[in-house]
Formats: sequence, structure tokens, C-alpha cells
Amino acid sequence: MIFGNVKDLEDYNFLPEEIKRCFAYAKDHDLIGYEKGSHTIDGDDLFVNIVEYETTARENRFWEAHRNYLDLHLMLRGKEQIDLNFIDNMEQKEFVEKDDFLPLEGPENAHVVLTDKDFLICYPKDGHRTAIAAGDPVVIKKAIFKIKIK
Repeated sequence: MIFGNVKDLEDYNFLPEEIKRCFAYAKDHDLIGYEKGSHTIDGDDLFVNIVEYETTARENRFWEAHRNYLDLHLMLRGKEQIDLNFIDNMEQKEFVEKDDFLPLEGPENAHVVLTDKDFLICYPKDGHRTAIAAGDPVVIKKAIFKIKIK
């Protein structure tokens, strides 16, 4: 898991080129103007999902992890808490290959709060529970870049 803000990207020169490519794409495209849904960047290797939803109480949300893609969450508008834990600390359910979805159960180990231009990179061992209200529920808009693990 890596948590930061795009204003500090020069501090993240160690990131793989595929992840840097996502930040360059975000800089060159008006993602806030994108409609909700999936937008192809490089076939199945790299795409961005634009989501917009109202944050809610943690008990209304679910845990997930992914095996085939890294997630790069980039907050475009709003404030959202994301709970985190390593999948090895959690009960792992049956992996859904077609959706690259590993359902999990267990407690949080930590959390981050994303606000405008904050990002969170989740690797396959990083369980995450999104859409949690950080205070009052708000409608957020976020880009989730999906980067194929090769």
C-alpha cells in the first residue's frame, strides 16, 4: 500500500513505469469530466474506472483484494475513508476470477482518508474496504486505475 498526494509525485520516482503512466494520464485528461464507467487506456493492461457514490457506514461495505490488477485510487472530488488490512490477516473467501475479486472478512488494521488529489495504491496483499464516510456521508468522485500485473 502506498498513500500520497499528486503534488508530491517527485517523491515517488521509485514507482514502476506503469503506475507513473497513470499519473501522467490523469494530468493530461480531465478525469472529473469523465462519465462513470470503465475507460480503456491500453486494452486489458491498463484502464480507469470512474466511480461516483455516497460514502456510508463501514458496516454497509465489504472487503476486497485483487490478484490480477493493482488498484490506484485517485480522489477527484470529496472525502472517503478506506480501511486496510493484509489479506494474510483476514479470512479469504472464494476468488472470483472473471471479476478479479477476492472477498475477505476481518477487522481493519489501519485506514486512510482520501481527499482531493490524494491517491492510494493497493497491491494484491492489500485488502481494502472503500466508500466509508469520514464524518458525514458525502458524494465522491474517484478514478480507480487498474494496472495488470505481469
